[in-house]
Amino acid sequence: MIRALFVEDDDRLARFTKEYLEQRAVEVTHVRDGESAIAEQARGAFDVVILDIMLPGRDGFDVCRSLRQQTSIPIIVVTARTEESDRVLGLELGADDYLVKPFSPRELLARLQALVRRATGQVGPTAALVRVGRLAVDFSSMRVTIGGADVPLTNGDFQLLRAFVERPGRVLSREQLLEIASGSSEDVFDRAIDVRVSRLRQKLGDDPKHPRIIRTVRGIGYLLADDGVAPEAP
Repeated sequence: MIRALFVEDDDRLARFTKEYLEQRAVEVTHVRDGESAIAEQARGAFDVVILDIMLPGRDGFDVCRSLRQQTSIPIIVVTARTEESDRVLGLELGADDYLVKPFSPRELLARLQALVRRATGQVGPTAALVRVGRLAVDFSSMRVTIGGADVPLTNGDFQLLRAFVERPGRVLSREQLLEIASGSSEDVFDRAIDVRVSRLRQKLGDDPKHPRIIRTVRGIGYLLADDGVAPEAP
């Protein structure tokens, strides 16, 4: 049973979506505004947050920022806004995925299931630990260190890093990275993966002008430098 917090002020949409998800083993707690969402998340133990952007009072962007400061729980942003800048902002604030309204409840279910599987470590490489230079990624504990120092990552950051670590030295296009890390390449826009890679580089301490860990392949995408990549047995 997946436990989802659904933040949506459209009661009709919320009721329809809640009924669909609960028929498919997702326990849904519905709230209508940002303050209630933050309070409910503090009280409950949820596996995923489905967060509307256009909310009364505190908007979804502010709620996303606040939730991300408190927890690494996967966040799916849903919005009627189609502007690229809005979707980029959601990712910059720590959202793991997004859907544009009107969305299919079937697609929402698939995406939240994929996020929860990744967050709970139910997919990934068989090696427990992979090292890339001073970078070490422990898939069993979802722990990332640089030179022995912990690097705090959101679930979205970790899944993007996982996509690279599983394919060292291989050039991955933006579309491939979105599909691998988010479960879908639909509604891809140019800056989405660039924003996420930039955020990941910053947290890894990778020089954006001369990156040594995640390198840009101009006009194609990105790759993880494979110098010294070595998986270690559990």
